[in-house]
Amino acid sequence: MVVLDAARKQALRRELTALLGRGSVLSEPEELLVYESDGLVLFRALADFVVFPTSTEQVSAVVKLANREGLPFVARGAGTGLSGGCLPAEVGLVISLMRMNRVLEVDYDNQIAVVEPGLVNLHLSWAVGTKGFYYAPDPSSQQACTVGGNIANNSGGPHTLKYGVTVNHVLGLEVVLPDGEIMWLGGRTREAQGYDMAGLFVGSEGTFGIATKIVVRILKQAQAVKTVLAVFDSIEQASEAVSAVIARGLIPAAMEMIDQLTIGAVEDAFGCGYPRDAAAALLIEIDGLRHGMEAQAERVMAACRDCGARDVRAARDEAERQLLWKGRKSAFGAYGHISPAYMVMDGVIPRTRLPEVLRRVNEIAAAHGLRVGNVFHAGDGNLHPNILYDPRVPGEEARVVAAGGEILKVCADVGGSISGEHGIGLEKVDYMSLIFSEGVLDYMRRLRDAFNPRNLCNPGKIFPSRKACGEGGPAYRPHPIEEKGLAQRF
Repeated sequence: MVVLDAARKQALRRELTALLGRGSVLSEPEELLVYESDGLVLFRALADFVVFPTSTEQVSAVVKLANREGLPFVARGAGTGLSGGCLPAEVGLVISLMRMNRVLEVDYDNQIAVVEPGLVNLHLSWAVGTKGFYYAPDPSSQQACTVGGNIANNSGGPHTLKYGVTVNHVLGLEVVLPDGEIMWLGGRTREAQGYDMAGLFVGSEGTFGIATKIVVRILKQAQAVKTVLAVFDSIEQASEAVSAVIARGLIPAAMEMIDQLTIGAVEDAFGCGYPRDAAAALLIEIDGLRHGMEAQAERVMAACRDCGARDVRAARDEAERQLLWKGRKSAFGAYGHISPAYMVMDGVIPRTRLPEVLRRVNEIAAAHGLRVGNVFHAGDGNLHPNILYDPRVPGEEARVVAAGGEILKVCADVGGSISGEHGIGLEKVDYMSLIFSEGVLDYMRRLRDAFNPRNLCNPGKIFPSRKACGEGGPAYRPHPIEEKGLAQRF
């Protein structure tokens, strides 16, 4: 870790200000505090500087300065991530991309847009919506998260089931490599010769470089959309309905599940029309051509009834549809009405294993004396257990992370994965050995080193230490940064 004395820090601040302009460099502790964590507040660390470039050339200049000084650096978008991925784990520079937030070009004929990484996800759909287009990847935080952050973690969302994750919609990237070189990966077409370098970059969690321009696919809005709410008296019935719908040859645009605890929180906060006494609800959306839409909706509803749904109905109009989706997409915020804090988990399982895994999730939380709310992408088995806790209660955070570790192990044991869209970041580094052998991890490290040989670009993320690997498995620790002496609280 590089430790800057006061004189050197002051000199670097002057140099960074000369590169970026006044008002573009933060270095005072009270300024840096805003950037000490992302959405996973269990992890905290302060940078030496937070800087705000406005162009690719400025990003490159900052990265070259960091290389000259041997300073670690990490790109940051809106800070909505949930794995500690944008934290300065080894101090150094945070490069905020929030001022690079423009739609640079839209080609409607070829259905592509060129955007900057700080553009808020939903703003792209707003920009092209007047022409009947939209951007398909839609994380639940899409009102705040950025396209660049989505690229780092290969984010998904409710509509992943039908439309795929971020990598399925990215064609090309202008990137600043970890040594400051500017390079294009991919291009403007769906087919390219050679290795899929753009696909490799997406999901690399900021360890391969910093995207500064992004070419994405935009899609035509569907002619018709139907949203169905199915209400169940047990989580098992709702879980079985997920597989039953798909077994009938139907691929909805989205299939989201919400459990009773979450329904109560959503209704307290927003009053979206979910029945409070339901054990679980499925929100199922189908889209496509107007012709045949009603018949598809009937088939979806029949599958739910056959699995024991006590009530199934389609939204009466667009206003009701939007209200139902507001409940789903605002669920994380609604937890604030029933708990001082919560930890969002992110695991993936085969959807046929939903009943048993959800049962284990609830058992694990109860064994640790905790409550858990489940709201997740049921169609593709991407779970998001939200473990509720009070950080003011001694020992409660430790119980939360212990429960989280057990949940991740359950996901791995049933043939799933430890992350579907939030990334590994700092949160899950000690659990990579649950799904990858040391040989595979070594190949991944070598690939990272090909892009990032000095490991200055977002160090400390994704990979467990070799010592941890040699000690027989993961050990999920509360406040890992603090244990390593990296947290700097003021």
